[in-house]
Amino acid sequence: MSNHRAAIVLLSGGLDSATCLALARQQGFDVYALSFSYGQRHSVELEASRRVAHALGATAHRIANIDLAAFGGSALTDLSIDVPVAAPNAPVDHSEEIPITYVPARNTIFLSYALAWAEVLESDDIFIGVNAVDYSGYPDCRLEFINAFETMANLATRRAVEGAKLHIHAPLMKMSKAQIIEVGVSLGVDYGATISCYQADDQGAACGACDSCRLRREGFLQAGVPDPTLYQG
Repeated sequence: MSNHRAAIVLLSGGLDSATCLALARQQGFDVYALSFSYGQRHSVELEASRRVAHALGATAHRIANIDLAAFGGSALTDLSIDVPVAAPNAPVDHSEEIPITYVPARNTIFLSYALAWAEVLESDDIFIGVNAVDYSGYPDCRLEFINAFETMANLATRRAVEGAKLHIHAPLMKMSKAQIIEVGVSLGVDYGATISCYQADDQGAACGACDSCRLRREGFLQAGVPDPTLYQG
């Protein structure tokens, strides 16, 4: 490890987590990127996470294997459940109903893994790219959840009990998708290397019709930035 502070950054290979990694690097952290093969519909996002980690100068990048598909309950982990789609230019529904693409307890599990690695590295900082403005209504993307997890983490670890304080950073929490893109572009993020689609094909081409694709497309449009996404068809 260098003389800089180490930080764990949860890295999916998507637009938000790539921006989050770039922000952690800008703040002077040595970034230890953590991705997950969790039984999701496609693995091309993991290839994207490798590209992003390398391009943005992560000190290390690990992919943890867990099997959330064993439980299912989400269109992202159960192939018998269709991913909801709409016309590419249709707005995303921001109603109170939690969509079927929500993966039960996913961010709680991911942050727990990040917490374990942080303890080993003697790191007091974890970054996660959750967002509560332009998102799909997931309960584990809210500030209340992040604050509650941070409180729990500072009760649950030896390092915290011995006097160190862990911080969960969610720098994108109050940004719109367009603002996230603007920040990322200013930090040199190549969004063409990222994959956000819930059901990208084996070449990484996006469907253009799922919630994630439509939020991403709208964000580039509002930011006035050319959309580098490879779409199917």
